[in-house]
Amino acid sequence: MKTRIISAVAALLFLAVIMFLGREALGITVFILAIIGIHEFYGAMESAGYKPIRIFGWLSCLSLLYLSFRDIIIPEASTFSFIPLKGLSLVMFLIILSLFCILIFKYDKYKITDIAVTVMGMLYVVFLFSFIILVRYMGDRGDLYIWLVFAGAWAPDTAAYFTGVTFGRTKILPVISPKKSMEGSIGGVVGCVAVMLSVGLYLNTRGIYDPNGIPFYHYIILGLLCGVISQIGDWAASAIKRHAGIKDYGRLMPGHGGVLDRFDSILFIAPVIYFYLSIFLAIT
Repeated sequence: MKTRIISAVAALLFLAVIMFLGREALGITVFILAIIGIHEFYGAMESAGYKPIRIFGWLSCLSLLYLSFRDIIIPEASTFSFIPLKGLSLVMFLIILSLFCILIFKYDKYKITDIAVTVMGMLYVVFLFSFIILVRYMGDRGDLYIWLVFAGAWAPDTAAYFTGVTFGRTKILPVISPKKSMEGSIGGVVGCVAVMLSVGLYLNTRGIYDPNGIPFYHYIILGLLCGVISQIGDWAASAIKRHAGIKDYGRLMPGHGGVLDRFDSILFIAPVIYFYLSIFLAIT
């Protein structure tokens, strides 16, 4: 437990430094995390008996650098406009085309399931990681919106843990995650709403969105959404590990495991924050 707490504090300090250095620094960090994450995912799939084609997963991570530095690469693309979307679509098409060429011309070496887990790695790791960068680039206060991602992912995890330890009686997913309880899950949602409201109170004092800030009912809705979906992200990672027969994805963070062990909820929460802010608050 002591090791876990020390690792968490160190990670938070590192995150604060990255946030201070700016969005390009965050983009580079996300790129590195994605490289490690897709390495972990493909390693898990190999433990399950599949043969993912790693090079394509690593190449797909370059799209994260493209997103992070698109203002420099394409000065006109100040937002996630048609130009970068067309470029990313072209890259994904070429990767998928190449994968199927391998399936055709290396038929005896790779199976369709190997192609499938290769693509799944790109979607699960690279695609979902990209939303952290997209949130950071939203509007003119992406440096504040990004904290909604981390709050929405880590608050329910922490609240669910302590609620489960104290009140947990009813197992919710005994096969996939035997230590998780229904009481802990409910506590995670409630805790997430409380933390989102607290974060929202602070963000509104910084004048985000408009002079009056974001209406508080949006933070409640986000808390409910993140409280549920973050746990789905956690359970999804557990299901993959259970299928692969491994305990952790890696050992990058003592007491926490690998990148995917620590960022499993964030991968699902970043898209929630991005789409909610863009659809319901028209922040682009």
